[in-house]
Amino acid sequence: MVPLLLVLLLVLVFFAAGFAVKLLWWAAIAVLVLWLIGFRVRPKGGSGRWYRW
Repeated sequence: MVPLLLVLLLVLVFFAAGFAVKLLWWAAIAVLVLWLIGFRVRPKGGSGRWYRW
């Protein structure tokens, strides 16, 4: 019974990790798209940067 529970726990951890990694990939793609849009949409005049870092 214990090995079965350990295998099920391992499957649950891998499923959760896979979901988190997939979610992080989508978040990274969204940030990249916003960053690229920021280079295309620049303010008129000034230094040409749309962010203040």
